[in-house]
Order: sequence, then structure tokens, then C-alpha cells
Amino acid sequence: MMKKITTKDAPGAIGPYSQAVAHGGMVYTSGQIALDPVEGVMVGQDVKTQTERVMKNLDAVLKAAGSSFDHVVKTTCFLADMNDFAAFNEVYGSYITSAPARSCVAVKDLPKGALVEVEVIAVID
Repeated sequence: MMKKITTKDAPGAIGPYSQAVAHGGMVYTSGQIALDPVEGVMVGQDVKTQTERVMKNLDAVLKAAGSSFDHVVKTTCFLADMNDFAAFNEVYGSYITSAPARSCVAVKDLPKGALVEVEVIAVID
């Protein structure tokens, strides 16, 4: 059975989707951007600051699902500018150290003018 995952420690969905869905011992998160979960406003003007907030949001969603960064098997990362790749990797690598499978692409635009968005698939503990 599919279970919707929600937490107040990450931004609420701003459309017809869930923060994450758990099914079959796995959790699939929606993409997180650098929204403050309390104020609902974008945090930071640079990719490092935004990536910090994104990773904190993802951590909260994973915890709500009974998982963690140590159990991530796949990430998909979206950057507004591929020139930010090294700075993004620096912050991302401080949170996700298990070297899961990953895709990272540059996109034309992200919601609310975000510089980075990340989604993950993880095993539930």
C-alpha cells in the first residue's frame, strides 16, 4: 500500500503532489528547492546556501518516512546553471556520503527562481 509522507519540517507541497510517497520499503521524494519550511520563502541567493536548505528539507522528509541520507540509492539533481556544479557538489557531498547513483542536469528554469532542486529515492530503515 502506498503511503503519503508529510512533515512540517519541510515545505508543504505547493501543488497536487506529496512531499514523498513510501511503497514497498522505499521512499520517493518530490524535488525540494530552498524554501524555508516555516516562512515559505526562498533561502539564499547563491547555490551553496540554497543547497544547504534543500538538503535540510530532504533530511526532514526522509526522517518522516523512516529513512536517512545513508539509505539513499538514487538522486536526481537539477541546476539552473551548470557553472554551479562544483559549489553544489561541495554541499551535496557533505550530506550524501554513500555515493548513490545520481543524475545531475542543468535546466532552463526551476520553480520560484530556485538555483537547485534535488529529489531522492531511499530505502526505508
